[in-house]
Amino acid sequence: MATITAAMVKDLRESTGAGMMDCKAALTENAGDMQAAQDWLRKKGLSKAAKKAGRVAAEGLIGALTSGTKGVLVEVNSETDFVARNEQFQGLVKMIAQVALHNGADVDTIKAAKVGDVTVETAISDAIATIGENMTLRRAASLEVGKGVVSSYVHNAVVEGAGKIGVIVALESTGKTDELAVLGRQLAMHVAAAKPLALDPAGLDPETVKREKDVLADKYRQQGKPENVIEKIVDSGLKTYYKEVCLLDQAFIHDSGKSVAQAVKEAEGKVGGPIKIAGFVNYALGEGIEKQESDFAAEVAAASGKK
Repeated sequence: MATITAAMVKDLRESTGAGMMDCKAALTENAGDMQAAQDWLRKKGLSKAAKKAGRVAAEGLIGALTSGTKGVLVEVNSETDFVARNEQFQGLVKMIAQVALHNGADVDTIKAAKVGDVTVETAISDAIATIGENMTLRRAASLEVGKGVVSSYVHNAVVEGAGKIGVIVALESTGKTDELAVLGRQLAMHVAAAKPLALDPAGLDPETVKREKDVLADKYRQQGKPENVIEKIVDSGLKTYYKEVCLLDQAFIHDSGKSVAQAVKEAEGKVGGPIKIAGFVNYALGEGIEKQESDFAAEVAAASGKK
């Protein structure tokens, strides 16, 4: 039988808004599986939100850099938040972003690229030796358009172009680049805040959509609804879900009275031409990384030779 810790209950409660005892019951019923526990709560009608759970932050910085029709994001991780405030580390992240802008987003290619007389991989190793912490270039992403702009936004920036959350948005258009850049930054800010999963429903992972349909169907099946009614409710529920997770369908954070698609369409007059969102990338520092929790008192005792 899986051990259900207070930390697990707390994480599930924060991600769903359900009560403490309900969260404990959900984890117990699902052998500690966080994803399954979320679904269990939603089927029971106890979850107030389908937020993503288990975000364990790793330290470091997200670097964002754009130049006209190109833009990149890089994530460089470190062991502690101290390093994110280190000027040498900040310079390293900016340098890696610059290399990615010119060499593409493949991590191995970035590491092998030369900066002066050394490769990026060597520069990272040198920084590790100097600063005294392990560091790694975890991932990188790039966007490019033939005509238009790629805009960026960095949230919680500790230095220009580097922070805890980074977004790039690519806009295809033959219109005015200065107006496009303003819209692009607004959209990048929206992505950082609203966290869309895809541009439109066609871009969603089919497994994600299937899971949502199954959760909705099971929830109403448990309420005794007939299958023909369930089918209609699920279709309606999916439309609501798309408005929550698809960028074009989301309410625009700068004007909640219109969708992102409507805001972009309205901007075409100011820009002077059709606008297409060609893509977006959103990086949050440490998302998906399991960070081992440590007992600080025990570490101090171990370091001093005491138990």
